[in-house]
Amino acid sequence: MTTASKIADYLLIKSKKEGVPITNKRLQKLLYYIQAWHLAINKKPIFEDRIEAWIHGPAIRSIYEEYKSFVASPIVKEVDPKISDDLGVTNINFIDRIVKAYSIYDTATLEYMTHAEEPWKIARQGIEANESSSNEITQDSMKIYYSNRLANI
Repeated sequence: MTTASKIADYLLIKSKKEGVPITNKRLQKLLYYIQAWHLAINKKPIFEDRIEAWIHGPAIRSIYEEYKSFVASPIVKEVDPKISDDLGVTNINFIDRIVKAYSIYDTATLEYMTHAEEPWKIARQGIEANESSSNEITQDSMKIYYSNRLANI
């Protein structure tokens, strides 16, 4: 198992290499979908970091804090390319597949999509749309929801 921070670093390397800027909000959505699909396909998390149901969708607080100074601008950070070695080929291949599948959507669409899905809705139950929350989007809720989506493909 790895950390959300290492995957975020890998995504920043990938973003720079491909010339596709990535914002904090987009990074958060991609990390969420990487975790969700890993839970559904591999039946275990790819990272242990807690995902919370924030106003603009799923978020990992430590990742937000690290990149909040960029606000809505693309993240610019020098990352050691050896991070790929830490993640391993299997994780890299998995991450690349998920990113490719979601790269067709802009960040606003990714936000909309997460808001329409059960794990986020469950975590936000009883909370107003514009109200802050640190409620967790549980691994169980992601695993169940995305496993059911897999079964219907």
